[in-house]
Parts: sequence; structure tokens; C-alpha cells
Amino acid sequence: MQKMVILPGGEAVSALGQGTWFMGEAPERRGAEVAALRAGLDLGLSLIDTAEMYAEGGAEEVVGEAIAGRRDEVFLVSKVYPHNASRTGVVAACARSLQRLRTDRIDLYLLHWRGSHPLAETLAGFEALQQAGKIRHWGVSNLDVADMQELFAAGGRACATDQILYNPSRRGPEFDLLPFLAAAGVPVMAYSPIEQGRLPRDGALGAVARKHGVDPFQVALAWVLRRPNVIAIPRATRIVHVEANAAARDIVLDAEDLAAIDAAFPPPRHKIALEDI
Repeated sequence: MQKMVILPGGEAVSALGQGTWFMGEAPERRGAEVAALRAGLDLGLSLIDTAEMYAEGGAEEVVGEAIAGRRDEVFLVSKVYPHNASRTGVVAACARSLQRLRTDRIDLYLLHWRGSHPLAETLAGFEALQQAGKIRHWGVSNLDVADMQELFAAGGRACATDQILYNPSRRGPEFDLLPFLAAAGVPVMAYSPIEQGRLPRDGALGAVARKHGVDPFQVALAWVLRRPNVIAIPRATRIVHVEANAAARDIVLDAEDLAAIDAAFPPPRHKIALEDI
């Protein structure tokens, strides 16, 4: 079942995409990484997320190879380093990313995290890139409520997403950030939705997995995908894992499942600062 998320501008994107963190770091793995991304496209995982930070551009090069000849099938997301996010720096960084990605446009370009450059400067750079047709949408990553309030005050109401760490073991955003973004109409993009494979395979996730005849990591991914307006971007470098991720779209967790996961991973009762890995 293909679930979609509607961006603020009205465009629908796949709620289950593909991440590329740690790709492009080893030449001997490049073929497998490219094949995995292409397999994901075949399965409808059309949103691919990358960043200039990942392997210092290496991941973008992997993505560029993977989407060659298939660019129009892909909703392409990349991110700019904070130290490159000045008014002119963001334009120059985007040009380098476009070259590595072998494309003329990025569908969604994100500020990777807060840095020293004022948000207004970054916004000016994003707007210049939009006007030039180099990016279609822009957004942010790793920004908490106060950061988002500052962004909106700086004129950033067109923000298309906030990409954050979110999975059953990292539920802090549920206390205030997720409700804030929902009220503002800004979708969430969840990175490391299975905690890079470090979530416990036993306990509640294991029990729910056995009930549904699936893998515990698929349960965790289905748990993230159950929320409206949340996009999950797990990384997979083996086709069998890409197929498992895609199959998680069909898992429907019932109230009993969700209660068991809540008992094992309690929702937050107070403000928790936004985490990263």
C-alpha cells in the first residue's frame, strides 16, 4: 500500500523513501548501493534523501549514478552544510551538489542543522535558488520548536519539512515539536526510523513482529509510518532490506500493538531537547 504525504505546496510524495547516510564511503560498496537505490525506485520508494555532508559528497555521487535515466521518477532531497548556508554560500553549495547528482534541479533542499549564519540569509539563498529553477522546495533539518518559531518570524512560512530523528526509542518530538509542526502544516521527515538497526529485536517489537509474521525492524518502520504527515527515510544497502522496508507499508498495527510499544517505549511526559545521532 503506497501511502503519500502532501507537502505544503500541494505536491504528493511517497511517505516511505530511501536514506543514504554512510553511502559513498567505500568504492567497493558502490555497486551494491546503486543497485539498492534502483531496487527501491522499482518498489515505489521514489523519495531519495542525501546531503553534501554524507561522505563529503560521495553519497550524492552514488545517488546521481542510481537515478541516471530515471530522474523524472525521483523526488530528490539534499541538504546544505550549516557553514555553507550564507546567502551566497548556499547557492554555491547547491551548484556543487547538482553536479555530483548529475541533475539540473533538487526537488527539496534542506538546511542540515542550525549554524552561525542567520536564518534570514539562508532563506534568501533558498529563494534565489528557487527563482533560478535550481530547487523546487526548501526545508530544514534538526530544528526544534524555538528554531522553527524563529524561522517563521524570518519569513520562512514556505518551509516544506523538518527532518528529525524519530523512532520508537526517540519519541521526544511527540511532546511539542510534532504538534507544533502539524498545526503549522509542515510535514515531518524521520531519519534513522529504525535507529540504524540498533533497536531491540526482542521485547515488544519482537512480540508484535511474531504476531504479524514480520521482522521487528519492519514493525518499527510501520510504527513511524502510522502517523499522518510523516515521511520515513530508512537506509538500505542490500536489496533484501529494501524489499523488507517496502513491505512494511502493508503492516497495520492495531491498538494492542501500539499499547505494547508504548509500554516498552513510553511517550514523553515533558520537553526533551531534540536529539540527533
